[in-house]
Amino acid sequence: MTPGANEAVTTLLPELVLVLAAVVGLLAGSFLPRRRQGLVRAGAVLAVVAAGVLSAVGLARPAELVFSGTYAVDAGLGVLRLVVLAATALTLLLAAEAIGGNRRETEVVVLVLLAALGTIVLAGANDLLVLAAGFLLTSLPLYALTGFTHTRRSTEAALKQYLLGALAGVLMLVGVAVLLGAGGGTDYPTLATGLPAAARITVVLGVVALVAGLLFELGAVPLHFWVPDVTQAASTPVAAFTSTVPKLGAALALYRLLDVPLAGTGQDWSLLVAVIAAASMTLGNLAAFAQDDVRRLLGYSAISQVGYLLMAVAVAGRAELALSSLLLYLAAYAVTNLGAFAVVAALPHARTLADFRGLARTQPWLAGALVVCLLGLVGTPPTAVFAGKLTVFTAAGDGGLGWLVVVAAINTVASLFYYLRWIAPAVRGGGQAPTVDPWARAAAVTAAVSSLALGVLAGPALDLVNGTLAR
Repeated sequence: MTPGANEAVTTLLPELVLVLAAVVGLLAGSFLPRRRQGLVRAGAVLAVVAAGVLSAVGLARPAELVFSGTYAVDAGLGVLRLVVLAATALTLLLAAEAIGGNRRETEVVVLVLLAALGTIVLAGANDLLVLAAGFLLTSLPLYALTGFTHTRRSTEAALKQYLLGALAGVLMLVGVAVLLGAGGGTDYPTLATGLPAAARITVVLGVVALVAGLLFELGAVPLHFWVPDVTQAASTPVAAFTSTVPKLGAALALYRLLDVPLAGTGQDWSLLVAVIAAASMTLGNLAAFAQDDVRRLLGYSAISQVGYLLMAVAVAGRAELALSSLLLYLAAYAVTNLGAFAVVAALPHARTLADFRGLARTQPWLAGALVVCLLGLVGTPPTAVFAGKLTVFTAAGDGGLGWLVVVAAINTVASLFYYLRWIAPAVRGGGQAPTVDPWARAAAVTAAVSSLALGVLAGPALDLVNGTLAR
């Protein structure tokens, strides 16, 4: 049953809190002196925490469609909200030193809030027009954030990101138009009944164009070219946010598309997604082997991780563990990837692998966080990504994609090489005591501990994220 307008507004309180925080923050920042703009960041953190509490309370509500069925509030969106909000809070924490006192601090905070809101809208979209709106709300703030440092390299990266994003956005809108003509509507229930009767070639062209926008947000092959440039050139907090948060919403949005409106079209979308998954994890790993710049290495690592996320998406509706494994992996990837970037942010003058030499002797807690997060990205027990990979591999096997599990296992072993290239100098040899950002160090240790805790408690966590999507 579709709820009334007042009930729908109550259901969307987390999103409304983010909107209110962005508007109030922008207005307050216009009047506050530069030295006191930290108040806007503090207010944003409080708003994110409040939205997180409301999201946790909302997990107990039954799945429902709101606003004429265009937005789905279900188990998938509930978990996604919590992960995105936790990642946003962690980003604001590690950005404290980087943007504190900057005359553009308010703008950065507001753009981060809007991008987080766009990610959540993307994940909850149950209508192609809402999906397109979520894409724009996620992408546009990120272009500005990438160019925030005003260096030649960051400007070039922002331009590349914008051009690829514009191309993906146009393709996405073309896909919306084609599927509207083929399916007789833009809401998912209408498409689910209309697309099976439409011409096959029209549906295929429309879906491929539509998915281009989501592949851009994911940083997946073939729309991945912007990822290493942005992670290398943007400020470290922005690189951490951009390579983590948009992927969360795009992955769930793609899963929802395959599971609801496209499930009855008779096309093997699973094979298409599986091929993209294999290409992303393989290309990302191969390109990461030769990287000496740690942020560029993490950029290619982010591309390879998308491949594992897409393994769960590929078996949407075909394996019992598909949705829960995707949600668990999203949470594990977010906390672990942000932790690795937080270590980089804590050492603002360390850019290459050699710069981390002797870190274990001078900063043992930071070195420990680095080891936990990098081994976590490999998938080493007892970290959260290990549990995520285990469930994703199981889901893919259950869904009949045994060959993809083999490819993923080979890629996992191969990825150990370039992560060890970073760990080895950090845990041996001497080095001078580096300059450390205490806020980013706190964020790194928090993320590492969270990754271990989520890995140990993966069983109960998997039970919590178990559920179905609203239809």
